[in-house]
Amino acid sequence: MRQGLSLRVSQHLALTPQLQQSIRLLQLSTLELSQEIEQMLEVNPFLEMDHEAAEREQFGLAQADMPVSEGDRISEYAPSTTTDFSSSSTDSNKDQDATPLSAEPGDDGVSWEGDGTTETTPDDGEWGGEAKARTNNLGDDEDKDATELARVQESLQSHLLRQALRLRLSDTDSAALRFLIESLNDDGYLEDHLEALAQGLAGDDLEQIEDLVHHFTVALGLLHSLEPVGVGARDLGECLRLQVRALLADLDTDAPEHDLEREVLEVALRVCQQPLDFLARRDIKRLVAMGVGSDVLVREAIALIARLEPKPGRRFVDVERNIVVPDVLVSAIHKAGATPKFRVQLNPDVMPRLRVHDIYANVLRNHKANSSHAGLQQRLQEARWFIKNIQQRFDTILRVSTAVVERQKSFFTHGELAMRPLVLREIAEELGLHESTISRVTTAKYMATPFGTFELKYFFGSGLDTESGGSASSTAVRAIIKQFIAAESSKKPLSDNQLSEMLKEQGIECARRTVAKYREGLKIAPASLRKAL
Repeated sequence: MRQGLSLRVSQHLALTPQLQQSIRLLQLSTLELSQEIEQMLEVNPFLEMDHEAAEREQFGLAQADMPVSEGDRISEYAPSTTTDFSSSSTDSNKDQDATPLSAEPGDDGVSWEGDGTTETTPDDGEWGGEAKARTNNLGDDEDKDATELARVQESLQSHLLRQALRLRLSDTDSAALRFLIESLNDDGYLEDHLEALAQGLAGDDLEQIEDLVHHFTVALGLLHSLEPVGVGARDLGECLRLQVRALLADLDTDAPEHDLEREVLEVALRVCQQPLDFLARRDIKRLVAMGVGSDVLVREAIALIARLEPKPGRRFVDVERNIVVPDVLVSAIHKAGATPKFRVQLNPDVMPRLRVHDIYANVLRNHKANSSHAGLQQRLQEARWFIKNIQQRFDTILRVSTAVVERQKSFFTHGELAMRPLVLREIAEELGLHESTISRVTTAKYMATPFGTFELKYFFGSGLDTESGGSASSTAVRAIIKQFIAAESSKKPLSDNQLSEMLKEQGIECARRTVAKYREGLKIAPASLRKAL
């Protein structure tokens, strides 16, 4: 075995803390970013919200088309950790007093080698929009007035508990009913078995479990009697049966004119007692063969069941919490006799107003020579990098959004039927970024347009060949399929083969399997289930 020395040249990309933070912030959604900012405000004393309405030039537009630096371009190709750093045009003065994170006390070397710059504003103030970040649409409790509080939607649990107060129950039964109400999911279903609920309270005490199951059974019957009808069901079949029984109970049995209606309800109850697969497939022949009822009554019963509510708690769901706040706003600028132009801007409501605490930063600057303050110097530098990385995040979102709007002008003028095929690679090449960076930017980021609010990924789609030699966007093809189905006859719905042939007549080559995939993506049932009974 011989020993020897050799030289080997290799390249290695090390992700600095600043680069790692920038990558992580880029892929966060608006809500996650707001939570990240709140956490940083709690742990870093040098960071604070800027509540002053200081005038500032419009954010992001000056640097939207600036080239990417060579260091940033290299960092694009780090495996699974790719992002973009756009240059900051608003912060041009270097702070010579900041102590680097990686330097020894007294050393003024450059730290955090993310892009090689240490730019900050002279007074450590930073950027922001017109409104502070928020995690909901109601603001803080102190800002709510009586009108806003009145608009808060009543929850399913509150609605049921209010009804339970009218019942004259013992303390034990009242507690059992309240426990079941609190155990319901958002749809109004009781997902857990009574035995499992009892065991969670009593542990391994079999006698107590049996006693609790008895009280829960009584409480479940009371819960089924409350409004909305069907609440407390363990599955969809039970939910439908509860609603049919309620309709039967409300029917006047002494009126002869209600005999047919009563027969339909009784058949509907028997249908709901069968496996729901027969109901989902509208397998009328199988249901008639099983003795559920005659062909006519089964058809009437299925039509009646289709009008029932499969999710009794749906109307109590808090819609406010599901509202999407767009990151980018697109508005049309119309001029007489000219093609409309579109303005792309960041939503000020999602742009946090952050700055470095001036008083703390100035005190630390005056005591810079003290080596015992190295930890505070690190916190100050972290605050500056955090602010800059958030700025770079919004710069990148704005650049990508502007490029998308430029490529999809037809959509913003004519709607989804005019959508063009677009892939991540096209935007990446145009902006000098990596595809994974575009993927991070377009995930969980939303754009408000004249046609509604869409995720940025919505504007990207593959293309289908056309007879003219061009290509049609898959989004546009989905819109055409939706139009065809909306105009079809309910008695003779269009099959996937027919839809494929109709697309070919429009000059779009789309196979039957592709049509089926697009139809399922639109959550449209197949022709057999769309056919009217």
